[in-house]
Amino acid sequence: MLRLQGKVAVVTGGSSGLGLATAQRFAREGAFVYITGRRQDELDMAISLIGDRAAAVRGDVQNLQDLDRLYDRIKSENGKIDILVANAGFIDPEPLVEVTEKNFDQTFGINVRGLLFTVQKALPLFRDGGAIVLISSIAAFKGIPRYTAYSATKASVRSFVRTWTAELKDRGIRINAISPGAIDTPIIDAQAATKEGADAIRASFRAATPLDRLGRPEEIAAAALFLASDESSYVAGADLVVDGGLSAL
Repeated sequence: MLRLQGKVAVVTGGSSGLGLATAQRFAREGAFVYITGRRQDELDMAISLIGDRAAAVRGDVQNLQDLDRLYDRIKSENGKIDILVANAGFIDPEPLVEVTEKNFDQTFGINVRGLLFTVQKALPLFRDGGAIVLISSIAAFKGIPRYTAYSATKASVRSFVRTWTAELKDRGIRINAISPGAIDTPIIDAQAATKEGADAIRASFRAATPLDRLGRPEEIAAAALFLASDESSYVAGADLVVDGGLSAL
């Protein structure tokens, strides 16, 4: 039996990496999935991979008008939301002594401000008893050099899970987080100026991970499916760590 049959899901940052893998898995499990992203060509490619149980709405989670346009479309086409995966994120590592206002503002703008309003503006359409999954990171609780702003944003995400679990309990909306470790996605390439630099980052994370490899986007998608489905019906306010043991050491 399909675990998300008849559900309407939203996955922000759904055009690549973890978001795309999650949208694909949700669609295979019977959900109709709306994905968002800032680049139309990447969204078009993602839809071709997901199939006819998905639609793309271009937008930036920092732009409240873009969020309104997303939810207006969902309201007109389906009238409800059952699942939201707030996945859109940004990272551009800088040592503390080199942190710039631009880097700080963009990191917090997407990872904190954008996530907050993504959730807030979804609530009028949200079905009581639905599921919200926020993508955090082990950087929220593990010290990683050069991740000053990024780690702080992910600590905020973990805090949101606790606060919103308390605020939305009367509606039965379950809010949980996933904290991935090192996952092999384009976000690693974005942290280096060259392929050699990205390969070095991958090698460093692999060496630090007890399972001796990076994670796959599909493994985060499986965790998101668990938290979005009735299989996790008694899980709320939790942080599911999916990191191959990296944060245990």
